Amino acid sequence: MKRPIFNAKTLTAALFATGLFAATGATALTQTPADPALTVSPANANAPVAAVSPPDFSQITEQYGPAVVNISVVGEARPSAATMDDHPLAPFFRNFPGFPGFPGMTPFENAPPQTVRGQGSGFIIDQSGIILTNAHVIQNAKEVTVKLTDRREFQAKVLGSDPRTDVAVLKIDAKQLPQVKLGTTQNLRVGEWVLAIGSPFGLENTVTAGVVSAKGRSLPNDSAVPFIQTDVAVNPGNSGGPLFNGRGEVVGINSQIYSETGGYQGLSFAIPIELALKIKAQIVEHGEVSHARLGVTIQEVNQALADSFGLDTPSGALVASVQPGSAADKAGLQAGDVIRQADDKTILSSGDLPAIVSLSNPGDTLTLQVWRAGKVQTLKAKLEAAPSTKETATASAPTEPGKLGLAIRPLTPEEQRQLQTQGSLRIEQVGGPAARAGVRPGDVLLAINGQPVQTTEQLQKHLQGSAKTLALLVQRDQVKIFIPVRLQP
Repeated sequence: MKRPIFNAKTLTAALFATGLFAATGATALTQTPADPALTVSPANANAPVAAVSPPDFSQITEQYGPAVVNISVVGEARPSAATMDDHPLAPFFRNFPGFPGFPGMTPFENAPPQTVRGQGSGFIIDQSGIILTNAHVIQNAKEVTVKLTDRREFQAKVLGSDPRTDVAVLKIDAKQLPQVKLGTTQNLRVGEWVLAIGSPFGLENTVTAGVVSAKGRSLPNDSAVPFIQTDVAVNPGNSGGPLFNGRGEVVGINSQIYSETGGYQGLSFAIPIELALKIKAQIVEHGEVSHARLGVTIQEVNQALADSFGLDTPSGALVASVQPGSAADKAGLQAGDVIRQADDKTILSSGDLPAIVSLSNPGDTLTLQVWRAGKVQTLKAKLEAAPSTKETATASAPTEPGKLGLAIRPLTPEEQRQLQTQGSLRIEQVGGPAARAGVRPGDVLLAINGQPVQTTEQLQKHLQGSAKTLALLVQRDQVKIFIPVRLQP
């Protein structure tokens, strides 16, 4: 079974041998603003839920469908190990000459570029010819053709793209262009109807509908985007198309799918229109995009971690590490802090924080409410611009496993340099509670419950307390994570 994928940018493996690629993508839909008539107050909490019919999708399609365009791309790209591994005949080619990257063959970096072709969708947002789509749709493009529903075709100019948010802006020179109506995601509700229009598999102006499944969804490697999750059927070619609410307003750009097959399996994700318009404004005005950056890595707070830090509820964004010299570092944030609020917005899940930062600008100041050592503190962080996408002793024997189930030893200075860590204790053996929690041999122990641990004596002090759960901050390769360990009674 193929490994689940989140990004529909993957090239279609079956077409690799001919040099033809289909740019893949997924659509996701957003919701309509709340209907006051359906609002449930405590007084009528037990009242029957009113039956609601789906919106008139035919009217939305008729009015705004002409503003949805088909995008064809021709470009060049070199084959890579990833695309070769996806090739259906890859197992047969590994021991024979012919394709680059296999033993005794041309290295990937020296292989001749392949002509690639892709298709996607987009939508016109004003009559001057500005079109929004996905950055991955026009990646490596040498020629971009936009086709309207009235069969007119135009060569489009790429004004700019932002791979971090997967938003791109195109411009065509044309008159009497239809355009969509732009909405907002602020009043979107999970369960509301949404509509997608696009060109799945090149089938132009295909309409699919569903409901909003979740909001503010954070996906791997896409922490800057608070995705709208829907169950709208989207497939390769839907990328870049609009997601409409029940009033015919665009609330998102269909961007990704979760699939084990490469096709629709009920999970589609869209970029909120507010974020897309922010990116568009920067591209049109400056030709490039600048992102705000706080400078922390975060993780979810589960019940075990909440117990470890003394939180009343498992909510917030747990700071796993702070980059030296970053805005977070200057503001005084520390590993082990739990960010519960940013400005006037409550942080319920870890994905809420990057969503807030992504809609901010470099130079903006965030007021953060932080839980630290059992108390609430308020810190102010002046956001910085993220880097542009265009930096010997003998090892001691390990201690015997104890209450945690860990056998540890001090790191040598050379090991600290090689591992690029400020930690001092390496975990050699794991058993008992630590093993059940997911601690692994080779992890470097950095802190317990937010307090740095540099010696075995400091570790023993933490184990002498009455806490039933300890939050271990460990470094695994170059990643720092908190692991809650429930101690044996």
